[in-house]
Amino acid sequence: MSNGNTHFDFIVIGGGSGGYAAARTAHDHDKKVAIVDGAEQLGGLCILRGCMPSKTLIYSAEIAHLANHAEQFGLDIPSAKVNMAALQARKQKIIGEFTDYRVNELESDRFTLFRHHAKFIDPKTIELTDGTKLTADKFIISTGSKINTPPVPGLAEAPTLTSDDILSLDALPESMIVLGGGVIACELAQFLCRAGVKVTQIQRSPFILKEGSPKAAAALQEALRANGIELFTDTTLKSIDYQNGQITASFEHEGKTVMRNAQVLFNAMGRKPATAELNLEAAGIDLLKSGHIKTNEYQQSTNKNVYAAGDCAGPHEIVHIAILQGECSAHHACGKPATPVSYRDLTKVIFTDPQVASAGLSEKDLKAQSIPYISAEYAFEDNGKSILMDALEGYVQIFAHKETGQVLGAECVGKDASELIHSLAVAVTLKATVHGLLKVHWYHPTLAEIWTYPLEEIAEQLSSDKEHPACIIEYH
Repeated sequence: MSNGNTHFDFIVIGGGSGGYAAARTAHDHDKKVAIVDGAEQLGGLCILRGCMPSKTLIYSAEIAHLANHAEQFGLDIPSAKVNMAALQARKQKIIGEFTDYRVNELESDRFTLFRHHAKFIDPKTIELTDGTKLTADKFIISTGSKINTPPVPGLAEAPTLTSDDILSLDALPESMIVLGGGVIACELAQFLCRAGVKVTQIQRSPFILKEGSPKAAAALQEALRANGIELFTDTTLKSIDYQNGQITASFEHEGKTVMRNAQVLFNAMGRKPATAELNLEAAGIDLLKSGHIKTNEYQQSTNKNVYAAGDCAGPHEIVHIAILQGECSAHHACGKPATPVSYRDLTKVIFTDPQVASAGLSEKDLKAQSIPYISAEYAFEDNGKSILMDALEGYVQIFAHKETGQVLGAECVGKDASELIHSLAVAVTLKATVHGLLKVHWYHPTLAEIWTYPLEEIAEQLSSDKEHPACIIEYH
């Protein structure tokens, strides 16, 4: 609630993860901070409609899937069925705890909270939807992203579910068409399939997860199809038609026109920055072709007094990136030492089954930057712990510098990849070498010990006529 002030040291537009991190950091630097958030419910995308609700539902579906394959573990479990009402109640309880904490923080006396939307009317002034005008020395925009609706004939006219809707379903349709092959599409398509929905997934690119590794995408495609999803890739979507309560998708695939019908359509063709209502032109703020706010390494926009963090800034729509960007921008705006976010050390995770995760530079990155490297991989089907868990899908792969043995990147497709990748994320960030990692006590039998096999292979490939350090102080 406003306390009558109209000028602040620091105004944060958007109270999600990135915005809250910026506000908290600015307050720690003794700045007078206002937060402007006109969302119907406070909390941000991750808590309300992203990370927490989706992973809650996905985990429940994984348990049901394992129960329905109990005979593989010597168990007699007749059947397991998803109870959507019960799943939703559990999800709401979990995210409610996170939401309550975030709301309490935003409404605390550390900040002045305005429950309105905002737009710029000049480089240092915003106007709220109630007509209030606020000025500040510095602003941070963290307004997130919203569903993208590509120009496909009939799509805008057809009744369409978004990821928000999928995460709130209290009853399941018999069939669903999923448009898209990105992270959200794949995670929720598999959830729906395991929950009992007949799923047809249509992806325009030759592979799902088009921005990632083709090898990882191929492994996941095989798993999704094995689960029962009818997955089409390398398609051209022609039209969407809705008649008599039925959705029909028409698309080109392998030189032929294909048509699929379903009760429900799920548009999962990505998101776009939520900046259209901010009137950024009035503040002298430029956008990139992608629609993201153009920023420098300190998250500073083309208006030096306005910063941006999170999904609206890019380049990665990941909550921990939003938090790091928010903290960096606030430090810099307050005139304090700021550390730019290192995307070279980026960790990414996709919560499908098998999970897909990576850390550091990809093989594509290494080739593009002409960095000499050695790589090695190892399959889960030959690891003791994964064998006893009947989790045989996937592999791990490590990329190391050809001369120093420094770990530059890693990829993991398999059981609990979201947890396993962090061993190598630490190695990448701390510039560890394969020789250094081989000094670690890797316990047996664990999934984590699978990393030792590619580490040993790379160590053998490196020249043996010199000592190798445990880590590299700095790599340029």
